[in-house]
This record gives sequence, C-alpha cells and structure tokens, in this order.
Amino acid sequence: MSRDDLTCEEVLEQLFAYLDQELDGDRLAAMDRHLRRCRDCFTRAEFEKRLRARVRETGTAQAPERLRQRVKKVLDRY
Repeated sequence: MSRDDLTCEEVLEQLFAYLDQELDGDRLAAMDRHLRRCRDCFTRAEFEKRLRARVRETGTAQAPERLRQRVKKVLDRY
C-alpha cells in the first residue's frame, strides 16, 4: 500500500463527501482507486448511491398546506 492509498476506514469516513462530489482531485482519485480495488467499500458506496436515488424519487410529495403554514410559522420565529 502506497502513501496515497486509503484504508477502508478512511474511505468510509469520507464516503458522503465523495458522493456529494466535495473532494479535491487528489483525494477523489484516491477514493476512486480504492473503490475499484475493494469490493466491500464499493458495495457500500453503491448502496448509499441507490439509497439516495430512492429517497430522491420518493421525496416528491408536497406537504399539506396547513402543515407548511405551521412549519413556516415556527421558522419565522427564529
């Protein structure tokens, strides 16, 4: 393992930043290399990607107007 290689622990700590495309070029490249070699981390990353996609798909329903007004009223106090 070279100095640029990440451990599984490091990958999991940075997985959400990776999925949110918040990593710089070097860190992004290191994550990509690790995910190509490590089946466990790749599987976890794919699970998180699919979970996010599923949440996006199901999160399209609008809250009832009465609930939206109540939430707005609470937020306006702060």
